[in-house]
Amino acid sequence: MINSGKIDLKGLLLPEFEEIILSWGEKRYRARQLMLWLYHKRATSFEQMTDISKSFRSRLEELAYISFPKILAKEQSSIDETTKYLFELDDGEKIESVLMYDSDRVTCCVSTQIGCQQGCAFCATGNSGFSRNLTVSEIINQVMAIEADLGEGKSVTNVVLMGMGEPFCNYDNVIKAVKLMNASEGLMIAGRKITISTSGLIPEIRRFTGEGTQIGLAISLNATTDEIRSKLMPVNRRYPIAEVLFACKEWAITINRWLTVEYILMKDINDSQSDARRLVKLLHGIPSKVNLIVYNPVEGLPFMRPDGDKVEKFRQILADAHFVAPIRESRGIDISAACGQLRAKQNMYRML
Repeated sequence: MINSGKIDLKGLLLPEFEEIILSWGEKRYRARQLMLWLYHKRATSFEQMTDISKSFRSRLEELAYISFPKILAKEQSSIDETTKYLFELDDGEKIESVLMYDSDRVTCCVSTQIGCQQGCAFCATGNSGFSRNLTVSEIINQVMAIEADLGEGKSVTNVVLMGMGEPFCNYDNVIKAVKLMNASEGLMIAGRKITISTSGLIPEIRRFTGEGTQIGLAISLNATTDEIRSKLMPVNRRYPIAEVLFACKEWAITINRWLTVEYILMKDINDSQSDARRLVKLLHGIPSKVNLIVYNPVEGLPFMRPDGDKVEKFRQILADAHFVAPIRESRGIDISAACGQLRAKQNMYRML
């Protein structure tokens, strides 16, 4: 690789950056100075850093590099302007990210792994194998590359870690990435506008609670009985519903934030009125809202979308129990950019 042996300056938190700068014999303030160039001024080369001496810039060229992914392809929905991006990473691996518009929000859905190990039966990513975890810079660079593509004056307001992969299987890199997104010397995205979604890894949910940040948590639930959830999501065999929701309740109460419960409705599997009533009981006492997501078809998988009236009856039962339970629009469904449809297949794009 071209940058073999060099340090990627993207993905370093300020204390780590300071440690490296000091090891080079430079002043501590250089770390913050460089971070502001990277994240605020969006420098893509050391030559752009005009308030840094030429001698130090030359040294930076020798010791470090600034990573940035290549946008290999992108496709925009003809329905709702949702845009799906295909990125090529330094080692040739590919990932997908999605940009969504909703009134005053511009939301970036980022990936955290190349593929996924969880094997959820209904998900394209989980059925396409697993390669590796993404680095901190590969996670944060998705947001930065999309913002650069949007053009001057436009920015991402919200970030959801709901793309390819299980974020908590890449815990350390994910936490560093969201801290950088939130940091004053980073992307300065408010913690309450960043959400991490998990399939329910209890040890990591508890670690996340201990972080004490205002970054949001979403649990991908998708069933109201362990029998059905274990068939849909193998992780449930290790971490059953009651235990997962207890850990989530601890997070919600400790952090004083509402838990987001994601519930994908699949025809004749988890969409009955009995399921809705069980969901109300399961969430009793947990500060939470429910995002109802109508299943997005995936080629080769047997699951189907439920009828609209069935979805509305399910929602009404939750509403009658005083839950905030919107039916989330399936954004980008026509370009396979919706929930559960990401798989980073180059042949699905019109290439740039």
